[in-house]
Amino acid sequence: MDNWRKSSYSGEGDGNECVEIANSPTHVAIRDSKTPADHTLTIPADAFTTFIETLKDA
Repeated sequence: MDNWRKSSYSGEGDGNECVEIANSPTHVAIRDSKTPADHTLTIPADAFTTFIETLKDA
């Protein structure tokens, strides 16, 4: 995946200390923006959608 993006809430200063996500039709990948060459968490897109919806409801 090569379409990595940061949150729109990432600004100056702490803007480099956040997570980045990239998505495909079937998966979402998550990585630490400070160490992008390190580990990446990849999960099915439907599980990520459920996770985000659960956060919104909390």
